[in-house]
Amino acid sequence: MATCEVCGNDYWMAFEVRTVSGDVHTFDCFECAVHKLAPICEHCQIRIVGHGVEVSGRFFCCAHCARAEEGEQGAQIRDAVGSRPA
Repeated sequence: MATCEVCGNDYWMAFEVRTVSGDVHTFDCFECAVHKLAPICEHCQIRIVGHGVEVSGRFFCCAHCARAEEGEQGAQIRDAVGSRPA
């Protein structure tokens, strides 16, 4: 069995996540993996579970948050998911 590095649960179905940097993490559920690995929106501070938006190396959960923080450059940012085609 393996122990989750977030909650400490010793679980027979624990799994490992290997990151691009080579780090290996062990979790007992996706909730713990998200808690540990998901980036945090620089505007509203929630965990970014979906694609999110990256602007100049900064991460945001959506275009709205990116526009709020990035000023003039942020005004150009649009969410693509769920948008109607022109």
